Formats: sequence, C-alpha cells, structure tokens
Amino acid sequence: MQLWTSFLIAFSVLLPLINPLGSALVFLGLMGNAPPEVFRSLSRRIAINNIIFLAIIELLGATILNFFGISLPIVQLSGGIVLASMGWGVLNERNAGANSRNKEEESGERSEGDTDHLEERVFYPFTFPITSGPGTLVGLLTLTARISNRDLTQNVLGHIGVFLAVVVISVLCYFCYAYSPTITKKIRPSTAHGILRVIAFVLLCIGAQIAWNGLAALLETVVRR
Repeated sequence: MQLWTSFLIAFSVLLPLINPLGSALVFLGLMGNAPPEVFRSLSRRIAINNIIFLAIIELLGATILNFFGISLPIVQLSGGIVLASMGWGVLNERNAGANSRNKEEESGERSEGDTDHLEERVFYPFTFPITSGPGTLVGLLTLTARISNRDLTQNVLGHIGVFLAVVVISVLCYFCYAYSPTITKKIRPSTAHGILRVIAFVLLCIGAQIAWNGLAALLETVVRR
C-alpha cells in the first residue's frame, strides 16, 4: 500500500512539473527539421538520462539535507509552499504556451533549425532544465523528505514508489519527444492545457497538505517545549 501511495503522490507532483507535452513543444522547437530517427534516438537517451538524474537526486536527497543541517519538517513546509505556488501558477496561466515558454527561457536556448551538435545537448539543455528543471528538483526533494521519517521497510517502499513514478513519466517524455511533430498536429493546445490545469489543482492540494504536515511537526516541537 505504501508503494502505490508514494507512486500516486509522486506521479501527481512530478507530472505537472516535468509536463511532457509542454516540454515536447520546446524540444520540437530546438530540434528544428531533424529526421524522425534522430528524434527517436535523442528522446530515448533523454528519457534514460532523466531516470538516472532524478534517481541520484532521490537517493542523495536526505544526505544533502543532512549536510546543510536542514530538518525534514522545514523541507516539508517550504517545499510544500513551493509546490502549491507552482500549482497555483499553472492554474492562472492564460494560455497553453506559457509553460513551454518558461521552460525555453530556463534552457537559455532558442529554435534555430540547426541539427548540428544535437548529441552534445542530450543532458544540457534537453534533460536539464527542459525536461527536469529546478522546480522538479524541489518537488523531488520534498517527496524524499516526506518518506524519510518512516521505518526502514516503509522508507524503501516509498523510494521505490517515487522511482517508479520517475520511470513512468520519463517513458511518457520519450513518446512525447519522439513523436512531438505528430502530437502537436493531433492534440489541440487548449485540450492539453485543460488537462494540465486539473493536474495543477491536484499539485496545489498536495503541496498544501505537505506544507501542513511540516507545520504541524514544527508546532508539535514548540508545544513540547
């Protein structure tokens, strides 16, 4: 039960942050007129890189927090607020291209129709920050903090659930990236944005709940004193 609970929560948090459809639009713009086989080859490598990258962040999350002396309730409170604000931001976007433009600005790249050196861009900017940007890392650290205060069995199951969510979303990214020219012709931007808004509302609620859990833990320590 813990495994699937962690999977569903992680999937709901990471999906709107990574946003495979929105990221695919940025990817398509940077790929230019590359042939279909190049799209599929790079998309596969990006998906694999994304899994490895986020798995490392997940495994080292607790170590990073301990190194800086940050307690789990503080991460839950601040991370939950950040996630809720991200969900709120997506809910209030006026058009379907806003999220894609934000990711394009984070990458520092622009569409030039140039197919040279695409292999060198597999990690930066295609994997980070176009696929998994700073918001994704904050979300993952918050999820790690959420499951790190359990016993060993629950902790392991929680991490497996988060990892499975990363794998599933990375597979979605592969298909969205590999077939982005076709997808952009088949799916109306308004439809994709409508689905994203529903997911963003779930993200807002999850962020609020995580923040409350952290605040409750902090208040409990004050009461004990």
